[in-house]
Amino acid sequence: MVIKAKASLYDEIVDITYDYLGPAAPRFIARGIETHLSKKPEKLIASDIPVLLDWSKLAIALLTDDKQMVEDFSQRLLVIAERRNT
Repeated sequence: MVIKAKASLYDEIVDITYDYLGPAAPRFIARGIETHLSKKPEKLIASDIPVLLDWSKLAIALLTDDKQMVEDFSQRLLVIAERRNT
């Protein structure tokens, strides 16, 4: 039996962001956490997600006119926040 470690919150968010930004996702999220939350990515907690979502949603919206894609990204991050807060 192999025990798989639970992914960090940062890793989960990067995985989602990768679907939208590709290989730029880790740097995009890490930079945002450090700049807008003034903390290291590994210190990210679920209650940080609304702030993270505000700036990342805006940044992604500047990169695309696809409003549905931005909404899908937002919803996926909110699901993580809800799951981690329970």
